[in-house]
Amino acid sequence: MDAALFLDDLGPDRRWSTWHSVEKGARGPDPLPSWVVTADAAIDTELGVLKTGKEADVFLLRRAVPDDTPPARLAGAASSCLLAAKRYRTLEHRAFRRDSVYTEDRRVRRTRDQRALDRKSAYGRLVAQGEWASAEFAALGELWSAGVPVPYPVQVDGTEVLMEFVGAPGGDRDDAPTAAPRLAQTRPDRDLLGHYWDQVEQAMTTLATLGYAHGDLSPYNVLADGDRLVVIDVPQIVDLAANPFSTDLLHRDCRTMAGWFTARGLEVDADELLARLLAAAW
Repeated sequence: MDAALFLDDLGPDRRWSTWHSVEKGARGPDPLPSWVVTADAAIDTELGVLKTGKEADVFLLRRAVPDDTPPARLAGAASSCLLAAKRYRTLEHRAFRRDSVYTEDRRVRRTRDQRALDRKSAYGRLVAQGEWASAEFAALGELWSAGVPVPYPVQVDGTEVLMEFVGAPGGDRDDAPTAAPRLAQTRPDRDLLGHYWDQVEQAMTTLATLGYAHGDLSPYNVLADGDRLVVIDVPQIVDLAANPFSTDLLHRDCRTMAGWFTARGLEVDADELLARLLAAAW
């Protein structure tokens, strides 16, 4: 049978799982969560758009093993999971124009790629597109392993990062999944507001202890999954020691988050938070 014809039979918005087609370093860190589907027989089905952003769009995928798949072809216990697929745009189609502030301390491995980036050539723009996806995947892996509340990074393939879907999956395959709202969309009561702030401060402290600042933290880059907060959008994560703009970016993160909580009745001080984070970092 012609393999191309077989692939075409999947129809639009469907593809075979790419779990085993990416190199080992492009898959998520251990321990692998039990919900991740790793079977070669699994099919990725695109279910729609979750979010559009300045540099990338996020789509909802269901990775599932068909019901009629022979047991011998299954690998791993999970047979279905929801994933968020973040796909980076080319630089010409991105609204985010401050890359140099965040990439001041970054270098790519191949000198040819670095030269292309420096010249901003057509090839360099392609390298940059992939570098942002790789940077986010690497950051998510390190942060998840350190206990920062971020989505589990399943894999990266070129300009696409597959990660944990944060939200309600639905009761069965006929129910529409519901993504967790951004913190900015919520109206928590006083007790929950305090609980949320404790989580924000803990996440920022862990980041600082690792030597990082989020760099673009806001209530729009935090998801409220019930009473649990999840930090997202980390490709611009900055090294507090190496990036000359890091303290300014960290201070902005503090002011943005403290301002949102203060406006809702919880008095918190951005400058005091900054001092605690810098003490944790050094």
